Amino acid sequence: MSAQKIIESLQEGISYHRRGNLQEARKIYSAILGQDGNNFDALYLLSLIHHELRNYKKTLVLSSKAIRLYPQSSLLYLCRGNALFELCQYSDAIENYDKAIHFQPDNANIFYNRGNAYQQLHRYEAAIENYDKAIHLQPDNADAYINRGNLFGELKKYKDAIDSYQKAINLEPYRSVCYSNLGNILQQTHQYEAAIKSYDKAISLEPNNIDAYVNLGNLLRERKNYEVAIECYTKALLLDPQVEFIPGSIYHLKQSLCDWTSLITSRSHLIKEVNKKKLVFHPFDFLSAKDSPSAQKICAENYAKKTYPANNSLGVIPLHDKKQKISLGYFSADFYNHATSHLIAELIELHNKKKFELVAFSFGPNIHDESRQRLEGAFHQFIDVSGISDQEVALLSRKMEIDIAIDLKGYTQDSRPGIFSYRAAPIQVNYLGYPGTMGSHYIDYLIADHTLIPTSSQQFYTEKIAYLPNSYQANDTKRKVSLNAFSKFELDLPEKGFIFCCFNNSWKITPETFDSWARIINQVEGSVLWLLESTPQIKGRLIKEAELRGISKDRLIFAKKMPLGKHLSRHHLADLFLDTLPVNAHTTASDALLMGLPVLTLRGESFAGRVSASLLNAIGLSELITITQVEYENLAIKLATSPVDLQSIKEKLSTNKSTKPLFDSSLFVKHIEQAYIEMHDRYQSSLPPEHIYIL
Repeated sequence: MSAQKIIESLQEGISYHRRGNLQEARKIYSAILGQDGNNFDALYLLSLIHHELRNYKKTLVLSSKAIRLYPQSSLLYLCRGNALFELCQYSDAIENYDKAIHFQPDNANIFYNRGNAYQQLHRYEAAIENYDKAIHLQPDNADAYINRGNLFGELKKYKDAIDSYQKAINLEPYRSVCYSNLGNILQQTHQYEAAIKSYDKAISLEPNNIDAYVNLGNLLRERKNYEVAIECYTKALLLDPQVEFIPGSIYHLKQSLCDWTSLITSRSHLIKEVNKKKLVFHPFDFLSAKDSPSAQKICAENYAKKTYPANNSLGVIPLHDKKQKISLGYFSADFYNHATSHLIAELIELHNKKKFELVAFSFGPNIHDESRQRLEGAFHQFIDVSGISDQEVALLSRKMEIDIAIDLKGYTQDSRPGIFSYRAAPIQVNYLGYPGTMGSHYIDYLIADHTLIPTSSQQFYTEKIAYLPNSYQANDTKRKVSLNAFSKFELDLPEKGFIFCCFNNSWKITPETFDSWARIINQVEGSVLWLLESTPQIKGRLIKEAELRGISKDRLIFAKKMPLGKHLSRHHLADLFLDTLPVNAHTTASDALLMGLPVLTLRGESFAGRVSASLLNAIGLSELITITQVEYENLAIKLATSPVDLQSIKEKLSTNKSTKPLFDSSLFVKHIEQAYIEMHDRYQSSLPPEHIYIL
């Protein structure tokens, strides 16, 4: 093939290439190389063709061959770097981008791509520097502004993030992604109305913008506008049935709304998908769908691997010399008037300050209520880290030489597992907030007890179990109870008749649980069921479901939300607390027991379904733990129709509150401290985490 013929063939190939006919272009470039294996243009263009066809390994082979022939070509290094990027070899990609920049330092595209590689390595500052350079060389590079905005968001530099998105919008005002990403930052800075407008704008510009629908749904869920959130999630699924975690979100929101239409059928399908390792459920949402520790582990592992994989960018924490005190870092968003604070306040106060240095890492709202003030006074240091990135929090914890990082959130609302993915401390512990496994191997221990996790179930938890001898749950015996002694009349309760109650959130009430309650109430003449009121829609649905089961609406009473002290006070008007499954009462169960109200539970298989059993064992009332649905219902009916038996239980509870371990805070602190000491001793002896049994 003559030189002129090669030129003509190249032009023909380029013409096909530009028109998108990649196969014809590939044939022409390959034919040229068959005649002239060292032809730069054909090698480079064929590399691009294979990249567009996603044959990245072939791109790598071709570009590497070309580089050996033409080692000073910026374009070839860029091409090879892009192939390595797609193959997730980000460090190698950066090396090639470095060489490309050496030969062509004014190419904005190379800096942009290098920024993307640094972003994948979570080297956010380096990524931002490269996006800045790309913008300097190409001021109209909207993509660089968008990616820079994303990273500023990750670093909690919200003002800079908003500025970047606004500049991208100025350049490309009709680009939907700018508004969707801007909405995320506005949401994180609690500018909810502005965020909704931004998402709406994104959708108006691109009605098929799946991310915008999902992000808007997330915001509406956070604001408890569940019906409209479901609509947004459903639109996203219609556009792409494979949108990750959204089917489970819809399921959970319908469960929260007590909208049980087709719920059982949907649940059965989604559980099968989880067992196939499909990303359909957030781990927290899955707790109420399936009482199975094995399935919950699969769900958590898939979620952790996808969203919060281990990140080794900060390196290994060197072994510190043993200090006079063990440094404990408690991490939470709930250091205010919240259920978690209601449980742990006395634990923090009673910790042995001579043996332990206590540091709070708070990434929740800055609310200076009574709970916050009490906790701030109990910790040695109370640090607000809400405005810094996960990586920076982990670095701060490392610099402070925190020995044991205790995650009080897990996968609950406002959690930040990313902090622990960087390894904030040599020992990391999952405790209290999330009732299950995190599915991530950078969490070393889960604090539990033998009721929650029998030894035969250890295989279903990625953490090693630190077994406390009684119950895992810390309790605050100093919770203030209102002196206001409510009357039944004040709370719309009947003067006569047995009062069953359950003050759990609505998402814990499954159709099966409600069926069981209906059978109980129908067998106890004149009885009522006292539930926590949430929204008029949920109240209406529960009344309708009760009527479908033969229960008149006047037998359902709804308790309005009250401050904790008043809420605790009204417990004395109830006769028996009926627990839920697959997720038990947790704080609500200990509240009831503290106030002398017996809790009847049906013990499940998973951690979340055995919490009430744990509490009842620790207070010496194992007779209120049932194993089957029939046993649960029969015992509820027996206690409701046998005043002598119920009174005996109540008297035993009254005595055991002061004699059994559940509310013995000093004993609990002694046990959990011993668990921390044994964790620390193993680490100091260079031993890996192992199950710990405190006697």
